[in-house]
Amino acid sequence: MDMNNEEMENYFDQSLLDYKHGSSRFEKSLPEVTKSYFKFTDACFEKGALDQKQKQLMALGISMYAQDEYCIIYHTKGAVEHGVTEEELMETVAVCSALGGGAAFSQGVTLAMDTFDFYSSKEQH
Repeated sequence: MDMNNEEMENYFDQSLLDYKHGSSRFEKSLPEVTKSYFKFTDACFEKGALDQKQKQLMALGISMYAQDEYCIIYHTKGAVEHGVTEEELMETVAVCSALGGGAAFSQGVTLAMDTFDFYSSKEQH
């Protein structure tokens, strides 16, 4: 992505905000479905045999394979929050690309890496 930091912040943070707004709207019509879904996904991401960073990386790989840009941003940010290194992220992109081909590779080397760079730099400030 060829954006300055302010544009990136608007893009990444706005994408996550859009998801939250959409979820809130959905919850107003189907509160039990929404609450149950989030309860289930929260339980899936709790530390277990796999730690939370590993789970975020797994979710990121699936997100790239599925071409789900919101989840790519969300799970890259989650991986950063759990201490992912650039090398770990790149290996996730590589494994996903081995199965997902060019489409997964393009999402990984652009959106996932740009999100990593953005949120990694925010974590350091």
